[in-house]
Amino acid sequence: MKDQLAIAGGTPVRAQGYPEWPVHDEADEALLLEALRSGRWGGYPEPGPYNARFCEAFAAFQGSKHGILMVNGTVTMEVALKALGIGWGDEVIVPGLTFAATAYAPMAAGALPVVVDIEPKSWGIDAEAVEEAITPRTKAIIPVHAGQIVCDMDALTAIAAKHNLHIIEDCAHSPGKQWRGRGVGSFGAFGSFSHQSSKILTAGEGGSLLTDNEELAQKAHSIIDCGRPKDPAGEVYTFGCNYRLGELHAALLCGQLEKFNAQMLERAENARYFMERLKEIDGVRALHLDERVTRLSFYRFIVAITPEAFGGVPNSIVCNALDAEGIGCWVGYEPMSKYPLFQPKLSRLPVAVQYADRLDPRKWSLPVAERAGLVEQIYLDEGMFRAGRAGIDHLIEAFAKLQRNPDALRKAANK
Repeated sequence: MKDQLAIAGGTPVRAQGYPEWPVHDEADEALLLEALRSGRWGGYPEPGPYNARFCEAFAAFQGSKHGILMVNGTVTMEVALKALGIGWGDEVIVPGLTFAATAYAPMAAGALPVVVDIEPKSWGIDAEAVEEAITPRTKAIIPVHAGQIVCDMDALTAIAAKHNLHIIEDCAHSPGKQWRGRGVGSFGAFGSFSHQSSKILTAGEGGSLLTDNEELAQKAHSIIDCGRPKDPAGEVYTFGCNYRLGELHAALLCGQLEKFNAQMLERAENARYFMERLKEIDGVRALHLDERVTRLSFYRFIVAITPEAFGGVPNSIVCNALDAEGIGCWVGYEPMSKYPLFQPKLSRLPVAVQYADRLDPRKWSLPVAERAGLVEQIYLDEGMFRAGRAGIDHLIEAFAKLQRNPDALRKAANK
């Protein structure tokens, strides 16, 4: 029974599970109680004291000058685009393998998302595909630093400079990461971060923008505060909305940030051990970690499987089998061309109506993204990188166990 797959009635490799997320302690409780007793629960006036405290600390941690905290990491990108004056008639280049928010945000701002393929080693946005997609209407690029990877910021910043484009980095997975010693989110006009429940710097909900540009920061603050002026003279209005985050969430983020560095270092240490041990397993590779990534951090760690090493079954079956073995994982985002959460045809937004043909996913060419998202991709839960080397050893054993039982995997696929 020991070598029989758990999905077939065998004993799981990791019966005891992994550390849960999110993590909280008495310090978080004290901050929340302090905010509760203050009587200032909402986000107005913006920014509140806990909001300002978190933004200052988080911006400094990532190496940026200004932070703007708001309700989630989707509207962050919408607000960034609006602060940059990007909207109707403009185009924004996004990758073909990412959460729907990356492509939704340009539409919410009135612009057309132009979806391009990813490159095969790290699955970051393909710089060559970006350059080929640029037109006179292109105004911005949104690279996504998914999992443990960082997109090629050297190539992308060169392209942006050459064509006078803005970069908005989607860093939802990426607090703590550095490229060439510089924090992600600080390379373009804005960096966008998510504080949603499963993210590694969380308050349950929330999102942050980082920027080095004071005027852009003022515009973003104004947009999320119903258009109220944020310039020193108090004279510059914007067309805004209430995207403020309440003080209870902001207080929780202050406490979470204090724990973040130690958690990040623990995950990174175990991830490097995992990458060494992974060399023992055929048919599973970690996404390429560029040597220019000088500080490792990740929301979930992404690997690519070769289906032939698992009886020819796709990633969804491997994920189900790993879950049964006590290895928490997920198939990840579907490619944008086949993604149920991104269906522009269901929208009555003007950009969706006018550009229905260009927003037809059947007409996009995303071969790398489609193979990755539908066949190869597995997101490993961050908890297994907070369980010491024994936790990683169990992960390696689970992959090996699955490979020793290809018939059981094929049987599971045919159910």
